[in-house]
Parts: sequence; C-alpha cells; structure tokens
Amino acid sequence: MAISLGNPALMVGSGHQAAVAAPVDVAVGIDLGTTNSLIAVVGPDGKPRVLSGNDGPMVPSVIAFGDDGRPERVGVRADRELAERSDRTVYSIKRLMGRSAAEVADELKLLPYHVFTEPGSSAVRVEVAGQRYTPPELSAFVLRELKSRAEAALGQVVKRAVITVPAYFTDAQRQATKDAGRLAGLEVLRIVNEPTAAALAYGLDKRPQGKVAVYDLGGGTFDVSILHMHEGLTEVLATGGDTHLGGDDLDQALLSVLVQGLVASGLDVRSDSRLLQRLRKACIALKIALSDDETATVEVDLTPIGPARQPLSVDRAQFEILIAPFVERTLQACLRALRDADVQTAELDEVVLVGGSTRIPYVRRKVAELFGREPHGEIDPDQVVALGAAVQADILTTGRRDMLLLDVTPLSLGLETMGGAVSKLILRNSTIPASASEEFTTSADLQTGVVIHVVQGERELVGDCRSLARFVIPIEPMPAGLARVAVTFLIDANGILHVTARDVRTGLEKTLEVKPSYGLTDAEVEAMLEEAFDRAEEDVMRRQFVDQCTEAEQVLAATDKQLRGPAGSRLDAEERDDVLAAMASTRAAMKTGQLEVLRKAVQELGDATLHLAELGFAAALNTAAHSDTFARNLPAEFDPASVKVAHT
Repeated sequence: MAISLGNPALMVGSGHQAAVAAPVDVAVGIDLGTTNSLIAVVGPDGKPRVLSGNDGPMVPSVIAFGDDGRPERVGVRADRELAERSDRTVYSIKRLMGRSAAEVADELKLLPYHVFTEPGSSAVRVEVAGQRYTPPELSAFVLRELKSRAEAALGQVVKRAVITVPAYFTDAQRQATKDAGRLAGLEVLRIVNEPTAAALAYGLDKRPQGKVAVYDLGGGTFDVSILHMHEGLTEVLATGGDTHLGGDDLDQALLSVLVQGLVASGLDVRSDSRLLQRLRKACIALKIALSDDETATVEVDLTPIGPARQPLSVDRAQFEILIAPFVERTLQACLRALRDADVQTAELDEVVLVGGSTRIPYVRRKVAELFGREPHGEIDPDQVVALGAAVQADILTTGRRDMLLLDVTPLSLGLETMGGAVSKLILRNSTIPASASEEFTTSADLQTGVVIHVVQGERELVGDCRSLARFVIPIEPMPAGLARVAVTFLIDANGILHVTARDVRTGLEKTLEVKPSYGLTDAEVEAMLEEAFDRAEEDVMRRQFVDQCTEAEQVLAATDKQLRGPAGSRLDAEERDDVLAAMASTRAAMKTGQLEVLRKAVQELGDATLHLAELGFAAALNTAAHSDTFARNLPAEFDPASVKVAHT
C-alpha cells in the first residue's frame, strides 16, 4: 500500500514515482548517514519532501563491489549481499571519515572488509579485491546514488547540495564530507549540523522565540544541541555528543551476547564472517521488533556449522538492561550541553527526537524523564534531517525565507606559545562563522621565522591538546620583542578552519586551510572535555607556572645581557654577587614546579637587579642620543601590551 507524504506526486513504497516539479538549478538536502542516507528537496509549494526510489525513500549506506574491485550496487541491493559477500561489501563508512587507523582500531576488528594505512600516511583506506579507496571516495558512491535518484525524480541535473554532519564532527571529518560531495559531482553549498537541520524541518525557526533541545541518536553517532529560536534567527547555544555512539553500538552489544550464547552451546561462529553478518542483520531485526513487542524471535541460517533455521529470542527487559549504559552516556552529554548553554530543563520549550534509534521505547522514556516533557517525534526520525537540509538549501538558493542559521564549533582552537602553553583564539561553542585575531612577537634576537602551531582542545598546555597544523612564516631579523606577527583564525559556515599569519612590518602573509589527514577520535573528544572540567584548577596552576617560567627566562636573558655589557662593568663586586645569586635561585625555582616559589624568586631577582637596570637604561639613552637607528626599527604605534610571546 502506498503511503502519501503530503504530495500526490510523491508516493513511497509504490514502486513508481512521478517527476516532482522543481525550480531551475535546484539545490537538494542530503542526510549522509552511517546506516541509511536520504535526499530531499523543497517543492514549489515551499514544503520539503524526501525523494523516493523504487525501493523506498532510504538508501542504505552500503556499497557492493564486483570481483574486479569496482562498485556494482549501492543501497538496498548492496545491503542484500552483505551477509553472503561480506568481503566485497562495504558499510558504516561514515565512522571512518576523517579518521586514522589508530583511532578506529577497535571497530576494525568488527568490519569484514580490509582497512589499512599506506606508508607515510595516517589516513585509512579500504581495499576491495585489489582496489583501494579512501572513505570520501566510498561516501561519494552513496552520494552519486542519491544524486541519481533525485535527477530521476526531478527530471533535471542536480548540481548543488547541503549535506548534514553530526554536530560533533571535527574539522577533518567535515572536510572529508565536503570532499565526498565534490567527488560525487556536487557543489556543497553548506555543511550543516544534523540537530540544527532537524529543528528547521519542524519549522521551529518560525516561532517568535523559544529554546529547543534536539536529541539525535543515529546509526553511528549521537548529538545533542541546545538551540535558541528568535524571529528568524536560529542560534546554537551549545552542542555535545559522541562520534562513536549510535544504533550500530546497540546492535554490536546484542550481537556479542548472542555470539557468546551460541559459543556456549557449541556453535562457534566467531571465525566465519558470513555467519557474523547474518547474526548482525538478525540483531537489527530483533531491535526493531522490540520497539513494538515485549519479546522478539528471529531465525538465522547457521549452515554450515549449525541448523538452517536457528531461533534467537530476546525480550525487551533484557534488551533494555543491555543498552542502558549506552543511553546513559547520551543523557550525560545532554546534561553537559545544558550546562554549556546555561539553560535549565524547565526553560526548554521543545524537545525534538532525531535518528532511527530514538524509536526504541527505552530511549524515548529516558529522554522524557531527563527533560521533563514528552519529546516531539511526529516527523519520521529517519527523514527529519534530510528534510531540514532541504529547507536550508532552499534558504541559501531562493531567499524564500528570511532566516539566519548560526551554528557553533565543538572544540576550542588556539596556538602554541612559549613554554608549550596554548593561547585560545576561538573558544568551544563559539558561533560560526567566526574569526579571531591576535598579535604575537619573538622571544630571541634576529629570528628569521615564527612557527605557527595550530591546536584543538580544552586544556591549557599543547601536550594535552591535539595538533592540527604547523607552518613557518618568515620575518625580518629584529631584536627580540620587536617583530609582530598577526595571526587570524577564520571558521567558515561549514565549520572548516582557515589560518592566516602576517608579518605586520613587511606585510608578508601566509594562509592555510587546515586539512588534517584525520580527525579526533570520539574518545579524545570526550576525554578533552572531561579532563578540562575535572582538572580545570590544576590546568590553571600549570598554565600560570608556564607563564611565570617564560617571564623568568626573559628576565634572566636580559639580566645576563646587561651583566656582559657596559652596565655590568659599573657594578661593584657585592652587587654583582647578589645578582648572580638571585639568578641561580630563579633557575632553581623553575625546576620546582611550584608557582609561589618561582614568583618569589623572580621578585627577588627584580629587586637585586634594580640598580643594574638603572645603569642599563642610562647607557641606552646615551646610545640613542647618538643614533636614531633603533627608533627607525620600531614599528609605528608600537604597543608592547598588545603582543604575546610566540613559539620559536
């Protein structure tokens, strides 16, 4: 029986689909999912619709390859081959996007296809029958299938698209998604966070004002976003989540239990990839059935090691105990997002559910308990993100709606400075597009370059954050502290970072689009935030000690220089001994790791060198009176307070 989505020309499940009228040079919205992907468009009536093919609206994100390693089928037909040709069928590619082999090591054990890294590279690749593919290339096959079905439905070429990603996707993962779109022949107008797209699908941006929580539990990722809607402005107040938590993990937990049970009964399926894939699909069927029934049973073909019709049964109570730890992780992420947004649950006007895994009664019940209200689920949770992406595409291309979308960046971005400290330029949960600039200076005489080391994370020291990029900008040799390098961070509307460094004196400029070969792991993202909260006080003390060490090194260097110059020769022996003793005490204090001890030592060094500084200043004035070279080397309007010390 056909099911109408509100447009007589668009019928799901009928096996046929009439062409849907579309504007010239239409832009579509795409939900590129871990398990399933969809494509949608806004029609002439201004309403978004998912475009369906003969096999329904959802395209399984699965690619089946031939014996020559070339892709043969994508979607439903490929998914049917998964159990029997597991070594030739690729799925869950979204989990590999923008990540390294080390970051996905645990889940690689569960994948039947071969994943590897090439020498000298950290990025993962997939090998099928001798052919090698990157995750963006594989995702592009899915995007091409979506593009093809849209062109068949609309009767025209589709060139432009908005593609959604989890809110917690890193810069590398967003870039990989954008690359996949380009490989599929699409101009990616915007990368949009999935929770934000869901709010657009519900039309929540049209309400005069209100705060909305979007809970998105998909096949491979979890996101939560706290949004503020106000007269056409959609602002993301905070976002959180886990890029490695979704329905796949629930399936895997159930699979592990079933495999253990079979092994205990004498049926060891662990070494047969085909049997494991049959069991994985059985777990998905059990999970879906338990959303409606208290007990579910499926039969699995375990030949050649077991019966052709092996029954497997699970009841809802058992399943809920099994998935409770995963659901609890999502609830904790929700609480952190609320704290970041400074919003109480009572202040929320709406709660929206997104993702197929939110159909699970236990998930809905726990979300309702946390937020104190029944969440919205009227729109198909599998389709809501694609519909919202279509709305955003329509906004960008037609101007039909007066609406501004403001997303946020999930982690702080900064630069390494002296001593391994981090100077954060753009903070976590900053609204994007975003930009920030700061000026830095040199720490040594006659430096010919400054290293710009870009890092991502919430900790105070570089060693506790993740390196994104490193490059050198040449500068004119000058005395320490006189050169000025202006560094600008720009995060575009897609959440992709661009860094520009400019020598203020010469105007020489370098710009880099940060393209790390892989992104942050989900564990690292969570660990960064948790460590930042748990060790905030310790981090501040460590950062203050590093800053104090930097100051001490500068004072010691300046003092040593003065001692070897004309001013030092004018000190008497007792004063010189006092200065040398204070310098030794300062060096010893720098090794203690104790902030107050070092502060006291630096203060005593300052007191001991007071006369030396006076003599040095007098000598400098005498030199300046006879030469204007130093004055000519000073930049115009030089303000020492406006610069920070950069890493050399």
